[in-house]
Amino acid sequence: MKSHTEYLWFNTKDKREYINITPQVDAALAKSKIKEGMVLVSAMHITAGVYVNDDEGGIIRDIDEWVDKLAPFKKDYHHHRTGESNADAHLKSLLIHHEVIVPVTDGKLDFGPWQQIYYAEFDGQRKKRVIVKVMGE
Repeated sequence: MKSHTEYLWFNTKDKREYINITPQVDAALAKSKIKEGMVLVSAMHITAGVYVNDDEGGIIRDIDEWVDKLAPFKKDYHHHRTGESNADAHLKSLLIHHEVIVPVTDGKLDFGPWQQIYYAEFDGQRKKRVIVKVMGE
């Protein structure tokens, strides 16, 4: 089995953003020359996530409103007693999850219709990274 690793770096303009990273993952897969296997894409920060869904503005807004409803910003989180103010970002990351695995078939990401890979940032405006690890033959 072969593997290929790349890191994607983000420093978002806003505190919360959703970024389609499918082209960068596709590029890493092409560099790997792996034809059959899988790609692991994982946010390496506890206030960010990675997910697979549609590249459509309405669903992105729905996801944003959903995570905000379940994990709203508020001042009385226990985590804030440590001097932090980003407990909601930690909880949003748990809802979205931090990684996805996408199958690789014949050298291509083997998606269903309309599927794309997204990086979800919940506590941005600072440098963070995502690992892309392609594994297979």
